[in-house]
Amino acid sequence: MLDLTFWMPVMAGGLVAGGSSGLLSVYIVGMRIPFLGVCVAHAALAGAVFGSLAGLTGPALLGAALVAAMIASLALGLADPQRLNADTNALMGLLFSATMGLAFIGMGLFPMLGRSDNDVRSLLWGSLNFCRWEDVGLMLAAFAALAAFVGLFGKEMRAIMFSRQDATAAGIHATFVWTGFLVLTAVVMAVNFQTVGGLMIYSLISNPALAAFQLVRGSGKALILASILGATSGLGGFLISAATDLPSGAVIVLLSSVLAVAAMAVGRLRRL
Repeated sequence: MLDLTFWMPVMAGGLVAGGSSGLLSVYIVGMRIPFLGVCVAHAALAGAVFGSLAGLTGPALLGAALVAAMIASLALGLADPQRLNADTNALMGLLFSATMGLAFIGMGLFPMLGRSDNDVRSLLWGSLNFCRWEDVGLMLAAFAALAAFVGLFGKEMRAIMFSRQDATAAGIHATFVWTGFLVLTAVVMAVNFQTVGGLMIYSLISNPALAAFQLVRGSGKALILASILGATSGLGGFLISAATDLPSGAVIVLLSSVLAVAAMAVGRLRRL
């Protein structure tokens, strides 16, 4: 039987992390840039690795991951694909390659320096079971910032989802809005690292939107449903992992995948 006093922040963390990731997923999937999650995750991982090598632990280590993710997001947002003659996904591939190389070089330094990499591995694989109210507060702040951004720039984001070039031609400050979105993506992902882990958070910023787009039409409905499905994956994954003694991050990922497959099946039946 669960000790609710101890597990309440864990369940709240699963709900908030899943909800914020689900909201974020609508734009990432809608703009067909699912690789963004992997790119930002590896930038954050590189920051955490070198932060740990510098002696940082706990919240300070998460801060290093956040700073690195934000730097990568700013670089990506301010880069002009037309001027560089490379599309956004190609730039993400370049950034991903560089940050992945840095992360694994840093991890290779731990045994050479006789240092423990346990803190980094906890961010890499994640564990919702260690979530506390302070962490939930950070997740809520990130969720609130993302929701406020969507409320303020919802129309602009829909235009950018359709075409960034056309949005710019229509007078929208696309670079500003796009960069702001990328920075918030970095923040949401970094504070949610410990929930499912840096390598598995990719599923929570793709599966909820994939499911939502199969079941509803319109970005507004998709945003609401994706948030609900993400929150369901976060809380439901924890409850299943608690009952089965399986890793919470992996169970959350698998549950979100099952929900996406089920939504695709329902969508297929509707079309038939």
